[in-house]
Amino acid sequence: MEIVTCMVTMIGGLAIFLYSMKMLSGGLEAAAGSKLQSILEKLTSNRFLGLLVGVVIAGLVQSSSTTTVMVVGFVNASLLNLTQALWVIMGANIGTNITSQLVAFKFSQIAPIIAIVGVLILLFTHKKKYAAIGQIVTGLGFIFISTSIMSGAMEPVKDNPAFTEFLTSMDNPLLGILVGLLFVALIQSSAAGVAVLQTLAASGVIGLDQAVFILYGMHVGTCVTAILSSVGSNRNALRTALMHLTFNVIGVGIMTGLTIAFPITDLMRKMSDSPMRQIANAHLLFALVTTIVLLPFGKLIVKFVTTVIPNEKDNAVEKHKLMYLTPSMLRTETNSAVLIASVRNEVSRMYDMASKNVTRSLNAVLNNTESVQSDINDAEEYIDYLNKEISFYVSHSLAKVTSESDAVMLSALFKITGNIERMGDHATNIAGYANLLQDKGYKLSDKACFEVQQMIQVLSDTTFLFYDDKEIKNLHVRVAKAEQKIDDMTTLFRKNQIQRMTTGECSGEACVIYSEMLTDFERLGDHLLNIAEATTENYITSLHVTTAGGIA
Repeated sequence: MEIVTCMVTMIGGLAIFLYSMKMLSGGLEAAAGSKLQSILEKLTSNRFLGLLVGVVIAGLVQSSSTTTVMVVGFVNASLLNLTQALWVIMGANIGTNITSQLVAFKFSQIAPIIAIVGVLILLFTHKKKYAAIGQIVTGLGFIFISTSIMSGAMEPVKDNPAFTEFLTSMDNPLLGILVGLLFVALIQSSAAGVAVLQTLAASGVIGLDQAVFILYGMHVGTCVTAILSSVGSNRNALRTALMHLTFNVIGVGIMTGLTIAFPITDLMRKMSDSPMRQIANAHLLFALVTTIVLLPFGKLIVKFVTTVIPNEKDNAVEKHKLMYLTPSMLRTETNSAVLIASVRNEVSRMYDMASKNVTRSLNAVLNNTESVQSDINDAEEYIDYLNKEISFYVSHSLAKVTSESDAVMLSALFKITGNIERMGDHATNIAGYANLLQDKGYKLSDKACFEVQQMIQVLSDTTFLFYDDKEIKNLHVRVAKAEQKIDDMTTLFRKNQIQRMTTGECSGEACVIYSEMLTDFERLGDHLLNIAEATTENYITSLHVTTAGGIA
């Protein structure tokens, strides 16, 4: 019965620790704000800078799992390539040691005071900045309280014969690794797993020689979080999760061999008399040794995961699908930068399809075929699908984001999506006019056909403006000029049309169809101007899909 009571108390302490970690990481992320995104966006292919970024971010969010999930999201959104992602993951393994080092400090006596200070800040402040600080302090206090609870819970059972016999079996390295793996896979937090291990060691329940192998297993168990987050994502996101697993599995193999062959545990004991600090140092040693050994082989790891998860075959049937947004983004707490980048990339795909369909439909007026009409219809169906899916994700994401600037950005992308969908509708209208001309046997005059060619050119030039990164600041002005040119052309072409009708150069039926086409042409300019306004006002980058330079 005593063991049951102790285990229940232990689990209660673990629950407080997990909640405390969530509170602490949430406060740190809120305090960091958009810095997390800017840090990643400035990342280069330099491996040492990538390591530093991983260390900083894992230090900010206090979790290698959270950092890796974030990296999976950025790879899925094409903001990082696989090589860059690997350097960040390696750095995150080092940065996450901050938690175990903090736990090793004996703050149990002042922990309640720290928690009370944090709660008072939360209660008496209305500013988000100070609320985030209060959240950090409260989370830190609760972490120390929870470790004290867990340590005290295990004190009575350390001499229990049944429990001692079970722990003796942990002398087997493989069994210890398996226990660590399963435990962290279950609780989804390596930081919490290491903290439990530290409290067991501090209570004298488990020795360092047993604890190190359990610790190694925890590094594999923490990969489960990233693997789960990558389900339903694109292939590079799946590869990122596999890289995390590969890196840690190889690391466990290296450190297990070194621990068996060399007196590593004796070295940890010489460095500190505190069992908690010994495990924290062993945790840090694992990350440092693994990173130093595997850093030169980063590109081989990338090559391995791309071989295991190859690209889709070129002849695979293309179905309507999202490439960057995944259902897991709505089920889990996705980083807002990842979410916005993913929405933006889907909107960019939609814009590209609609722009091409506009050109395709105008060309159909000049040279119509069944295959061209089929391509237009297929693209329009895809555009409608993307409009529905993007709208669904944006509407559900608006309820989740906490930053006002993020909410404004999502609202702007929603507005852009609606205008792109209308562009697709106008392209379909024009394609319908092409069919009507063909079915009725009507022909546009040579002058009208020349005007259609001018429409194609000005729309192509205008839609291309959204792809120009260098001129994004002047986008609204440039598109406004283009929209005015479209209005002027529409007015001129209508006058020309009346003259042709007067001279009998074109039939009345063809002129009616051409007049409707000019209306769609003018409306397309209006929608492009709306998109430019939303893009410029909300500092959205150009409407081409963001890429991180491939996989290398």
